[in-house]
Amino acid sequence: MNPKWETLYQAALAVAKPRKLSERMEAGWVGAAVLSAGGNLYTGVCIDTACSLGMCAERSAIAAMLTAGEQEVRRVCAVSTEGRVLPPCGACREFMAQMGEKAGEIEVLLDGTGRTARLRELMPAGWY
Repeated sequence: MNPKWETLYQAALAVAKPRKLSERMEAGWVGAAVLSAGGNLYTGVCIDTACSLGMCAERSAIAAMLTAGEQEVRRVCAVSTEGRVLPPCGACREFMAQMGEKAGEIEVLLDGTGRTARLRELMPAGWY
């Protein structure tokens, strides 16, 4: 894997630790890491709930970045507990796409071979 992705991959894998929070909630089956435009790394985990109010790991990591006062994502990587790279779901793609003018340039790790794409390439025709 390209060294520029190794740090994000390892950070995402480090937080991917599944745990049962209650009878209706689990977290950590997927971990994510985002690199901000400021060069900072933020992580998050998926939160699964019985009533569909959960959150994907990518959005969790972006929420941590926003909480810290930053607002521009450069790279994003999501990883399962087994270490498999997972591309973002449609909801995460749309969430990231709404983050501003430069959102289409967010680089996304797609698989364990190091294949990447810009967010604009993963969105429906005409989005950008």
